[in-house]
Amino acid sequence: METIACPDCDLLQELPELPPGAKARCPRCACTVATRMAQPIELPLALTVTAAIAFIVANTAPLMSLSAVGRHASTTIGGGAKEMLFQGEAITGMIVAFCAVIAPAGYILFMLAVLLAARRPPAPHWVDEMLRGAELMRPWSMNEVMLLGILVALIKIAELATVEPGIGMYAVGALVILFPAIMVTFDPGEIWQRVEWADVTRNE
Repeated sequence: METIACPDCDLLQELPELPPGAKARCPRCACTVATRMAQPIELPLALTVTAAIAFIVANTAPLMSLSAVGRHASTTIGGGAKEMLFQGEAITGMIVAFCAVIAPAGYILFMLAVLLAARRPPAPHWVDEMLRGAELMRPWSMNEVMLLGILVALIKIAELATVEPGIGMYAVGALVILFPAIMVTFDPGEIWQRVEWADVTRNE
């Protein structure tokens, strides 16, 4: 059992180990002080696998196709960053590549490693490093900012050319929804608890 303070009334209370799907409420103000997901590993793992598939599609399929004056062109996220580098916008290209490709890929890979390793406790000792890596990459995964920029660009060029969204655009939209869903359903405390079990097992 651990001692926690109610976020509303500051009452100190002992928190028992919660079964999956249970909630703990403050005895004084009835505020929810702790929640344990019914599927603390399986649900975020399923969402992360889906995000991995959507990420692959988003980076291999064209984001959009552009037709103007009889010419046709299409590009991917990586292709756009590469083109920026060739056009002399090296800093902008590197920022786009990191925030739209490297950081999301790192977050997904770290989360997959953590969730797969923690399915059957005791978790291996390296899970804590993977979890820290995921937390480091998460704030830099800015798919929603990139999608907003794409939409603004589409509005500006809609009168000058014919623009058709590609499969990659829909995949990016799916990532914008999947990433917050992973963060909401993922409980780091569940992982840390399983890593602690591993430490106890090794010490015994």
